[in-house]
Amino acid sequence: MSHTQSELKMGYVWTICLVAACGGLLFGYDWVVIGGAKPFYEAYFTITDPAQSGWAMSSALAGCVAGALVSGWCADKFGRRLPLIASAILFTASAWGTAMASSFDMFIVYRIVGGVGIGLASALSPMYIAEVSPAEKRGRFVAVNQLTIVIGVLAAQLINLLIAEPVAAGATQQAIVDSWNGQTGWRWMFGAELVPALAFLLLLFVVPESPRWLMKAGNEDQARKTLEKIGSSSYATQTLNDIAHTLAKDTHRVSFATLLQPQVRPVVIIGMVLAVFQQWCGINVIFNYAQEIFASAGFDINGTLKSIVATGIINLIFTLAALPLVDKIGRRKLMLLGASGLTVIYALIAGAYALGIMGWPVLLLVLAAIAIYALTLAPVTWVLLAEIFPNRVRGLAMSLGTLALWIACFVLTYTFPLLNAGLGAAGSFSLYGIICALGWIYIQRNVPETKGITLEALEEQLAARHQTASSAAKEHRA
Repeated sequence: MSHTQSELKMGYVWTICLVAACGGLLFGYDWVVIGGAKPFYEAYFTITDPAQSGWAMSSALAGCVAGALVSGWCADKFGRRLPLIASAILFTASAWGTAMASSFDMFIVYRIVGGVGIGLASALSPMYIAEVSPAEKRGRFVAVNQLTIVIGVLAAQLINLLIAEPVAAGATQQAIVDSWNGQTGWRWMFGAELVPALAFLLLLFVVPESPRWLMKAGNEDQARKTLEKIGSSSYATQTLNDIAHTLAKDTHRVSFATLLQPQVRPVVIIGMVLAVFQQWCGINVIFNYAQEIFASAGFDINGTLKSIVATGIINLIFTLAALPLVDKIGRRKLMLLGASGLTVIYALIAGAYALGIMGWPVLLLVLAAIAIYALTLAPVTWVLLAEIFPNRVRGLAMSLGTLALWIACFVLTYTFPLLNAGLGAAGSFSLYGIICALGWIYIQRNVPETKGITLEALEEQLAARHQTASSAAKEHRA
C-alpha cells in the first residue's frame, strides 16, 4: 500500500530512525577503533604471543555472538527500545573500561562487553527502523543504519589518525611503550566512544516503542498513538489492521522451534544464508588486513594509516550512493550486482598476485571491491534481514540471522591467515571469488524482490510462495 506524502510525517520518522541508527554508528566505531590502537596497547600490555594478539583483536566478536543470541529473546520479551537502551549502556561501559584498563584481562572483559552491545544493536537497530518506516521508503531508512555503521568506521579511522603521534621509522617496542601513544594515546582512542555512546543513551528515551511489538504485546492504544505520530489517522488505522491480520493467524507461543515450522523455515534459511554470505564474500578480510595489503603496495606505517582512512572514505561515498538505489533499483538486483561484481574483482586480484603485479593496481582493485560492497551487499543484507521475517517471529529470526552473521565473521577472521598460508593470496582471493559466484546463483534462485511492499503483505507473499513450492514438490514426487 502506498501513502501520499501528506499522510506521512517524514520529519518525525527521520528523527526516530536516525536515533535508532546511532546503534549502527557505535557498532562501526567499536568494531574498527581497535585496529588503529593495536600497535600501542600491544606494546603497553607486552603482547608478543600471536594467539594473545588474535584474542585481543577478536574478543569483541565473542561478545557479538552472545549479544546476537539474546537479542531475539530480548526483542520479543521487552520490545525493541529497552534492549537498545541496554546496548547503549554496554557501549558506554566498554568505552570507559577499555580506556581505563590497567591489565590485559580487564581490557578483554570490556572489549567483550562492547561486543555484546554490538550484537544487540546490529540486530535491533535495523529491525526497529523497518518496523516504524513506511513501506515505500523502508529500504532507504534501513540502509541509513548501514550508513551510520560506515560513518562510525570512518570516525574511528580518523580519530585514530588524529590522536596518534607520528611513529618514527623502525621504532622499537620499548620506544612505543615509552611514547605518548603507548601510555595515553590508545586510551583516548577507546575513550572517545563515550561521547556518541552517552548521546545514544539519552536520545533513546525520546523515541517510541515499535508499534508492531506493541500490537503483539496487546497494547493497541499505544501502537495507534505511535502510528499517528508517523502518519495520519487513516495511515494508523490501515497499518493496525494489517498488523492485526498477520498476528491473528498465529497465536501460539513463539520459540526457536517456531522457526522450524514449514511456513517459516524457508525464509529463516534465506536470511541466514544472506547473513553468512555478507561475511564470506570476503570483504572484511580487506578491512581486517588492510595494513598488510597497503604495505604490499609500498606504503610505510604512517602512510598506511592514511590509506586505511581512504578505504573509509570510499566506503562512505558509495554507501551514500546506495541509499536511494535500495528503493529505486530494488534489493534483489543490487545483491546480484554485488555478488557478480566481487566475483570479477577477486578474479583480477588473484590474477595480480599470481602474476606478481603489486603496488597501485592491487590498491585500486581493493578500493573497487570496497565500493561494490558498500553499494550493494553491505546495506541490502541488513534491509532484507530486517524485513523478510514474519511479524510474530521477527525478533527471534533476526536474532538467528545476526548470530549467523557474527559466527561467519568470526570464522572468516580466523581462517584467513590459515588460507593465506596454505593457498597464498592468489588462492585465497580465488576462493572468495568462487563463494561470490555461488552466492549469485543462490540469490538468483531464492531471494524475492521486496521493495515497496508492506511487511504484512510481504509475509503473505512469502507464505504463498512457499505453499506453491511445496505443492509443486508434492506433485513431482507423485
